[in-house]
Amino acid sequence: MGSAAAALCLLESVETAIAELSVVGSVAVIGGEDAKWGEVPRAIVTLREGATLIEEQLRSHLDGRLARYKIPKSVVFVHEVPRTASGKIRKVDLRNHFAE
Repeated sequence: MGSAAAALCLLESVETAIAELSVVGSVAVIGGEDAKWGEVPRAIVTLREGATLIEEQLRSHLDGRLARYKIPKSVVFVHEVPRTASGKIRKVDLRNHFAE
């Protein structure tokens, strides 16, 4: 498996684990810049209407489900994520806005 395919599998496994939370409406995991590691996972999350979740709760949910290096180093909660006409999350737009 090439490095790009491995990275995609890593991000998808993190997204799947986060989506298990009933309060999560949608989730996208992108690479965020990191001074020590170069790039680390960053989760962009929308919540279902009326739901609440804090970063520590999300990380606690992931602890034991994922290897530590897969757990996002930061979580950004947003009201909505950009989507294509067919409804897919536009990760390029998220990377452009949240990667730094």
